[in-house]
Amino acid sequence: MKKPIILIVDDDPQVLAAVRNDLKVRYRKDYRIMATASANEALEAVVSLKNKEEIIALFLSDQRMPDMLGVTFLEQAMKTFPKAKRVLLTAYSDIDAAIKAINDVQLDYYLLKPWNPPEEKLYPVIDDVLQDWSANYVPSFSGLRIVGYPFSPKTHHIKDFLAGNMFPYQFLNIENESTAKELFESNKLNDRDLPTVFLENGDVLKNPDIIGVAEQLGLNVKAKEDLYDVIIVGAGPAGLAAAVYGGSEGLKTLLIDRKAPGGQAGTSSRIENYLGFPNGLSGSDLARRAITQATRFGIEFLSPMTVSGIQIKDSYKIIQLSNGVEVKGKSVVIATGVDYRRLNNKGMDKLSGAGVYYGAATTEAHTCKDGTVYIVGGGNSAGQGAMYLSKFAKKVNIVIRRKSLDATMSSYLIDQISNTENIELITSSEIVEAKGDKRLLSVVLKNNENKEVNEEEARAIFIFIGAKPYTEWTGDSFIKDSKGFLITGRAITDHPDARTVWKREQPPYLLETSVPGVFAAGDVRSGAMNRVASAVGEGAISINLVHKYLSEN
Repeated sequence: MKKPIILIVDDDPQVLAAVRNDLKVRYRKDYRIMATASANEALEAVVSLKNKEEIIALFLSDQRMPDMLGVTFLEQAMKTFPKAKRVLLTAYSDIDAAIKAINDVQLDYYLLKPWNPPEEKLYPVIDDVLQDWSANYVPSFSGLRIVGYPFSPKTHHIKDFLAGNMFPYQFLNIENESTAKELFESNKLNDRDLPTVFLENGDVLKNPDIIGVAEQLGLNVKAKEDLYDVIIVGAGPAGLAAAVYGGSEGLKTLLIDRKAPGGQAGTSSRIENYLGFPNGLSGSDLARRAITQATRFGIEFLSPMTVSGIQIKDSYKIIQLSNGVEVKGKSVVIATGVDYRRLNNKGMDKLSGAGVYYGAATTEAHTCKDGTVYIVGGGNSAGQGAMYLSKFAKKVNIVIRRKSLDATMSSYLIDQISNTENIELITSSEIVEAKGDKRLLSVVLKNNENKEVNEEEARAIFIFIGAKPYTEWTGDSFIKDSKGFLITGRAITDHPDARTVWKREQPPYLLETSVPGVFAAGDVRSGAMNRVASAVGEGAISINLVHKYLSEN
């Protein structure tokens, strides 16, 4: 934990040195002693320290300084650190100014020069004010901080990115949190600068894009090698498993993901049916364990980076990235999974990220405190999201078109939901409209049986519907089913286009797509089981097939 700071400001070098030395003798064990001869420099340092999440316990300032009076300095400094103690160092002739400052800047004490011996005239005073400060001191959060509005799409995207990549952060609501307002004012921000990200080193990122945040946090956004044995696109359970096995078996492996490790499973608040974890584990915990395991085996992880296309040149596979860069591999595993299908009813797009969310139950749970939220969808992800949100929201309503959850959700989740008092299941219904100006305020519900329509107050809508494969970027070179999922293995040879696409005498391997050397694993594959365990298994199998392909080509 960082030590609190005592900041001394005095333009007289001899006085400054004497005060600093006396304070170090007594307080350096528990406090950092900082000193400067300029009040203006001190104010700049105060802002920088605030950005670095440092804490100032005490300002000790001389009254008569050429660039600024001590009282004026304290008045400015207290705007950034209002809870710090304030002591004025003054000559006998300035006692009146010091007494006046007790009222003007809530001065805690004034000291007369000289203060010898310090054991009698300095330490008792400083002991008293520091003891008073310590009694009310609560250590601040140490880590990334985001200052912004709670129902802002860009704020939501940054929070979602940081959470997905397992960076602890603190969100500070500019509307009602004093620390947010202090940072806003001390850094002279305006609304166009929000959201603003404050890094631990004191750097300030104003209204940044995700790539900019990623680079500042040290994430890898540039490929290091010219050629890889296998390029894995997508870091969900299937992609992570492929990366672990590719790295452990000595393949030069590149893993690429557009968001964060874990995929859709990574956003799950609790996975309770995964083998080996009787108490369940969160999707983020599973992703953290897997990406740590993969990187330990030497794989390279490129994130956040979107793949925009793929080309085949001779026996090489060229992956095109959204920033215009290309990476080359001998083989590819596509494990891009699925996206939640968009709900295009009235108002949904307008309020996306401002009360309407796709997945993201864990990211936005705190903004739902004591409010009413709606879950759209009846699958396991929806159930897990509902259970998690029930710990924060006053009421959680699950809206489904069916008459029950029996056909779409695991029984253990159905039992948990039925036993949770603040979760209600609304059947045979749908949300036909989301209402609000800059943020969601209410929803319009329609009962599909009796056609009754009602408008209800809502803090947020979390949408967990459908399964849209993320395969648009693959173009027309791959055989897909009617929903866009990649067809693999024997199903390729049974397809009407097989003769025009598959030119090799040897039939496709089990997970091989219609492009030789390109494999598909997990939910992106047509006929996949859509479970974490099966995705992990397919990811592992894909590397075994990559080995066979590379040995023959």
